[in-house]
Amino acid sequence: MMANTESFTSRTFHYLMKNKLAVTGGILVLLVFVLSLFAPWIAPYDPAAIDVKNILIGPSFSHILGTDDLGRDVFSRMLWGGRISLEVGFVAVGIATIIGVILGAIAGYYGGWVDSTIMRAVDIMLSIPTIFLVLAVIAILEPNIINIMVVIGLTSWMEPARLIRAEFISLKEREFVIAAHALGAMDARIIVKHILPNGLSPILVSATMGIGGAILVESALSFLGLGVQPPTPSWGSLLSSGKDNIEIAWWLSVFPGLAILITVLGYNLLGEGIRDALDPRQQE
Repeated sequence: MMANTESFTSRTFHYLMKNKLAVTGGILVLLVFVLSLFAPWIAPYDPAAIDVKNILIGPSFSHILGTDDLGRDVFSRMLWGGRISLEVGFVAVGIATIIGVILGAIAGYYGGWVDSTIMRAVDIMLSIPTIFLVLAVIAILEPNIINIMVVIGLTSWMEPARLIRAEFISLKEREFVIAAHALGAMDARIIVKHILPNGLSPILVSATMGIGGAILVESALSFLGLGVQPPTPSWGSLLSSGKDNIEIAWWLSVFPGLAILITVLGYNLLGEGIRDALDPRQQE
């Protein structure tokens, strides 16, 4: 079993490396992650430091991405904003994945009225536009980073639930599951030890692409003033502050927009590549 697992992993990695778009996505993801992670050491200025002598200075040697309307260095603020955006993306997707896996596993394994009830809840949630639901909840709650992560996670679990449910419906009739039943294994052990490890491939793809989606939602909320509050920088809030000076300071909108584009594109390309690499037809 260990040899087969290692062989499958190595083949998957091999096919992933052959996919140029996936490799490109991985490089973009890694670049943004490293720059954001090491922001305290890379950022040349304090992201909150106001410099009235350098207000709305264009890209230059001293400020490579220019300054904003308070003289703050845009490059430093983008680096620190990347930490916020990635934190929201990872935590929100983690919450959504945990909820989705639990509910999807229960629905797929037990079927019947349990499955119907959970799937109707999924249908109801999917019928409500996510961004409007998030906006409504954030408008009621205090707009801070914790609330944003929790709300995005609680409104994004439907896709993981559907994916894991489909995997459980397919896997629960396999011989190894029937054998576990015959040996008297409890349902919880069968779900966690036998079925779940064999059904996580689509969840990996969903989670990878979901990070990009969560970053987009957080950016939209911050752009509307319902996300991370000033003076804490995030890419969405940088876009929002840049729109007032877009005619005279294009860099305030262009660079944060490019950061969002590159990051979301990277996660989408990587997710697509992982999905193709995990396709059983590729493993033949």
